[in-house]
Amino acid sequence: MRRVLMVAYHFPPLAGSSGIQRTLRFVQQLPAFGWQPLVLTAHPRAYERCSPDLDAEVSADCVVRRAFALDTARHLAIAGRYVAAMARPDRWATWKFSAVREGLRMIREFKPDLIWSTYPIATAHVIGAELARRSGLPWVADFRDPMAQEGYPADPKTWQQFSAIEQSAMQHARLNIFTTPGAARMYGERYPDAASRITVIENGYDEDSFSGTDAAARESLNPGAITLLHSGIVYPSERDPTALFVALGRLKRAGKLLRGEVKLRFRAAVHDRLLNELAAANEVQELVEVLPPIPYRAALQEILQSDALMVMQGSGCNEQIPAKVYEYLRSGRPILGLTDPRGDTAAVLRNAGINAISNLASADDIERQLPSFVDAVRLGRAESSTLAAIQAASRQARTQTLAGHMEAVLRIQR
Repeated sequence: MRRVLMVAYHFPPLAGSSGIQRTLRFVQQLPAFGWQPLVLTAHPRAYERCSPDLDAEVSADCVVRRAFALDTARHLAIAGRYVAAMARPDRWATWKFSAVREGLRMIREFKPDLIWSTYPIATAHVIGAELARRSGLPWVADFRDPMAQEGYPADPKTWQQFSAIEQSAMQHARLNIFTTPGAARMYGERYPDAASRITVIENGYDEDSFSGTDAAARESLNPGAITLLHSGIVYPSERDPTALFVALGRLKRAGKLLRGEVKLRFRAAVHDRLLNELAAANEVQELVEVLPPIPYRAALQEILQSDALMVMQGSGCNEQIPAKVYEYLRSGRPILGLTDPRGDTAAVLRNAGINAISNLASADDIERQLPSFVDAVRLGRAESSTLAAIQAASRQARTQTLAGHMEAVLRIQR
């Protein structure tokens, strides 16, 4: 069996990030395709929040090494302030020093065939590149999101570091993997010499995680009311919910959305204060629920119990697709896409047979679509994903694709 050293910040027991699922499911399923994963991650002290709910998902015989790491904002700040250079390219830059040493020890001990690293966090690619340089092993760089973009990161020095890291990956990685066609296309245009070494492996859902949830999904979240659920972070800029709340206020005043008939539930949004302030400003508090995080499997069960699901993605992220979308598709629940119709999120929904899409930035669009969508849900006529789309989005299928790409890298290496 071949071995791959996997450098990933997002790994159990970290809580609150859907990014955990990509690495975790690759780690779980790669052995079935002839690859033994060796995980190099950060010490849990670096995580803002930990939860044991996914610990059992990591096989007891899986090699996991946790290198020393600090969160600059929490561990190295004085009176809430810290030196900006200590948080570049990200707040976990300290992870690099211990991780490179530990990674080299793992290379000597286990003799992996290949190195794989995943962004974000940017420091993971710094580690992957350094380990590849020192060992001579081929490096595969996994980009869950684009890095240096127009206006992001806002700090010019951080932007320069992001640009340098992605340039290193495009020059030295044997394969650069993106999660959306738009991101792959953008990077192929940005780095034409690397275009042949760029591919797409989308995120997906894990079928085993849904085991035992369907039978418990009969009870309504809000009996008598249609509940539309958004599960996951609501970013103030990338998923700005302002227009949605403006539309809710208009519809309430017009008598088209009434108390007790509709609920919008936001689970683990992180920015709860923003949502509550918008609800109050538009006088729709009775139509909105803002609830804290729950364990992963409980969150999946809640998805299955919802009457419909909401996807939120701003136009500034047209080359990105929220990882939660694939679990939404697997659930078979109706989906309302609040996103730019020109972006990759809208495309993946349409390809799955879902056409209820409104621009997240347009209160007019949402105001027009939401009542008819709610009526369709109430009547059982709302669109949900096709069986073909569900099957194609499984983590098993994605892992098989990754294994095939890594084999191809080794063939080229020889």
